[in-house]
Amino acid sequence: MHKSLAITLAILLSLSSWASANKKVDSDINAVNSQVELLRKAMITADAAVLKSLTSADLSYGHSGGHVEDQAEFIAKIVTGESDFVTMSFNDQTTSVIDNIAIVRHILVATTNNRGEPGEVTIGVMLIWKKQKGKWLLLARQAFKTH
Repeated sequence: MHKSLAITLAILLSLSSWASANKKVDSDINAVNSQVELLRKAMITADAAVLKSLTSADLSYGHSGGHVEDQAEFIAKIVTGESDFVTMSFNDQTTSVIDNIAIVRHILVATTNNRGEPGEVTIGVMLIWKKQKGKWLLLARQAFKTH
């Protein structure tokens, strides 16, 4: 009788630990997705302060054409209108969290007005977010052509 009780307790503790870990992952996924949405909005409104608060000082921001920017270059291009997003949506988004790293993938569909020239873009994007001091920050971004 004692042995079966011990086994039952061990199973319950394992399930409880598993459920607790899943709640943390779900909480982190929700937090990362909120940061992604704030990033999307800040890119449309060209809000330098928000863009800086969402990105790591070590940001590596890769474009589908191969050009890579640091945090200052990324923000400057958005703020000056060199990269001007009029509308932007993130389609087919997936988010996974491993420890303090999150990987987000989506298809970015946008209308642009870069340097006053209207355009449209559809690209794939992978974002790497890192939890630093309790906050998720964009560490790296790589865009790629979808066709």
